[in-house]
Amino acid sequence: MEPAVNTFKYVDYLWDQDKASELKDDQVALLLYRSNLLGADLRITNYGGGNTSCKTIEEDPLTGEDTQVMWIKGSGGDIGSLKRSGLAGLYVDRLHALKNRYHGLESEDEMVGLFYHCLYDLDSKAPSIDTPLHAFLPFNHIDHLHPDALIAIAAAKDSKKITEELFEGQLGWVKWQRPGFDLGLQLAQCLEDHPGIRGIVLENHGLFTWGDTSYDCYMNSLEVIEKASQYLEDNYGKNRPIFGGTQTEPLAADKRKKQAALLAPTLRGLCSSHAAMIGHFTDDEKVLQFAGSKDLKKLAPMGTSCPDHFLRTKIKPLVLDFLTPEADLTDSKAIKEKLQDAFQQYRKEYAEYYEQHKHDNSPGMRDPNPVVILWPGVGMYTFAKNKQTARVASEFYINAINVMRGSEAVSAYTSLPLQEAFDIEYWLLEEAKLQRMPPEQPLSRKIALITGSGGGIGKAVAEKFAEEGACVVLTDINTERLEETKAEFVKKFGKDTAITTMLDVTKPATIEQAILDMNLAFGGVDIVVNNAGLSISKSLHDTEEKDWDLLVDILAKGQFLVTQKAVDIMQQQGMGGDVVNIVSKNALVSGPNNVAYGTAKAAQMHMSRLMAAELGQDKIRVNVVNPDAVIQGSNIWANGWAEGRAKAYGISVDELPAFYAKRTLLNETILPEDIANGVFAFVGGLLPKSTGNVLNVDGGVPAAFVR
Repeated sequence: MEPAVNTFKYVDYLWDQDKASELKDDQVALLLYRSNLLGADLRITNYGGGNTSCKTIEEDPLTGEDTQVMWIKGSGGDIGSLKRSGLAGLYVDRLHALKNRYHGLESEDEMVGLFYHCLYDLDSKAPSIDTPLHAFLPFNHIDHLHPDALIAIAAAKDSKKITEELFEGQLGWVKWQRPGFDLGLQLAQCLEDHPGIRGIVLENHGLFTWGDTSYDCYMNSLEVIEKASQYLEDNYGKNRPIFGGTQTEPLAADKRKKQAALLAPTLRGLCSSHAAMIGHFTDDEKVLQFAGSKDLKKLAPMGTSCPDHFLRTKIKPLVLDFLTPEADLTDSKAIKEKLQDAFQQYRKEYAEYYEQHKHDNSPGMRDPNPVVILWPGVGMYTFAKNKQTARVASEFYINAINVMRGSEAVSAYTSLPLQEAFDIEYWLLEEAKLQRMPPEQPLSRKIALITGSGGGIGKAVAEKFAEEGACVVLTDINTERLEETKAEFVKKFGKDTAITTMLDVTKPATIEQAILDMNLAFGGVDIVVNNAGLSISKSLHDTEEKDWDLLVDILAKGQFLVTQKAVDIMQQQGMGGDVVNIVSKNALVSGPNNVAYGTAKAAQMHMSRLMAAELGQDKIRVNVVNPDAVIQGSNIWANGWAEGRAKAYGISVDELPAFYAKRTLLNETILPEDIANGVFAFVGGLLPKSTGNVLNVDGGVPAAFVR
């Protein structure tokens, strides 16, 4: 009988018995189902954290006899999105046979290599370091999770006592040890010493629970986490205010977001002294409570407890307690000077931590910059190699805040000893995993803002950038089209690749807001593509003053305003950058019925040269791509442009595409994707010393050759 959905208050009961019944003959499918449900709730386990397994009887392909096989999440996976391809399938008897090869803690890394000799499923994912922890427990279904509530108890000074009293002896307790073969043996010993227990708490780490069926295991996990959560809730504020009370009151939501956006580029630049970083910001209520608390100075330097938290968030955060929430950020140079000392001190302390704890065979010191930055009264920044990693680091530190909050409510928080923390961070197996990572894409770690990217050329450029690893800011005056494009990007690239913001290049207020949105989402900008445009084709006599003003405002003035604001951000970061302006062959070719449009385009081109000459000292490159006759998806063919050009050439509108193709040397139709490739040529990494250049992507129009 299933419990009522409202049985649980602190975790989500998501089991669908009808769905599970369809999978009842496939225990591996039920494992995946259970795993995905558990991973859907960050209170139960964090992204990429924890592990789940089941044991089944399979036919040995060599002997034809029945043999027990353990299916377990492979290395580096996430149970929330786990699929069959992410599992490792191993012979249980072979894993037990490895006990004969184990010679103590010094052989831990060697044992991981031997897991491959235990594979039953040859298509397995690389076996996890947690493999023996599951293998040596005799249960068919096992969950290893990192619930905040349980880790709060596991990281408390009186962890063992609290565990025994709260769960009345139903949970075992194992002292902290790095995951590995020996910890698997200790779990088995704990069970032998305490037969009949329903789970085991790992000090400073997490929880093991189990069951005879996948459902029993799921329920066991939820019930244990629920009980721990209720215990913490009953104790919050009981003996003292949470985190000792408030030291710094948070700003109002709109003010703190604006402050966060204004400071983000400076922080990004400082965090990128070793390698470019992408940012994430949150002003989650729990972050504000912790960052603004009296206990912040005591707890923040202690670092995290759970190994998964620590690997994502570094040894400790950088706290901007010297910067008031209301600080005047208009003078970015002065603010940067103020922050420099704090960053230099953080890097110095990290280098000392490395030198004091390294081993003879430790990998070289990694990036010494902070991952987590706390600004009391405003919120928390995280910086990492891409948006997803930065967002996940933020989620992990919120997990860590929850743990500290709970531990302090029932006892006192304890973190990992520094040597243990170092041994995890610089574990040779972790280093090997990093070395196996695929090469980064050309635009990885880059942030690009593209105007007029709801469709046509702008959308094609944004899509090309996203494919090459960039974070993209989609902007347009057509909000409906913009949201449709955003939905396409989310479906194709995931939720961390793109944001949308309405931007009218003729209205400075919308430009400023788009810049703030971009800073808040990603931390700054590296590439600006000025693509927003409009076309009006009229003779000199028919061109009205309003036509002239509109074209100059959108094309020339709009390019100027967007670039000016974006360059401010690039200079604030101090990381260089790229500006690519989508101009036109009309900037070079004198055609009929085109006086206003052609003049505005010529202004765009020469403005690009002027900007290139001025911004080179800041390592900001400015280049031009000249399209011609890009009809597919383009807005410029609206507002009578097609009719005007057809009239100018004495042909019908339907004949325009073929007319434009035939007049080129290559006899080719130009597509938005062709222009996107041209833009990528400038920013993709092969032309870092090219600025002030013009690239024609027009099929070859001799009159437009740059002379």
